[in-house]
Amino acid sequence: MFGGGGMNPRKMKQMMEQMGIDVEELDAERVVVETTDGDLVFESPQVTRMDAQGQQTYQIVGEPDEVADAGGATPVEAADEATDGIPDEDVALVAERAGVPESQARETLEALDGDLAAAIADLE
Repeated sequence: MFGGGGMNPRKMKQMMEQMGIDVEELDAERVVVETTDGDLVFESPQVTRMDAQGQQTYQIVGEPDEVADAGGATPVEAADEATDGIPDEDVALVAERAGVPESQARETLEALDGDLAAAIADLE
């Protein structure tokens, strides 16, 4: 379509803006790509986000280290739950509705297998 070999970066950026492509450099410290075979960890990578007609594309430039499991990244649901498996939001909701301390709300939820309605009714 157009060769970028002799084009200066300012001209290239101007052409991309005319085509509706927004380019932004992100200040990333670390990027982890999780795969079924292991994780790729990029330390201090160059990360570019391109937005073309609402579709975002990320480009990562750097040398990855291959590791078995990078860890560190946990799903939000797992981070919110205590060791008993009752989400903290549920405990806070029951405590607020029943007007009891969170420790009492958690004990009741544990006894009732996490049933919110039954816990609130039991504590009221």
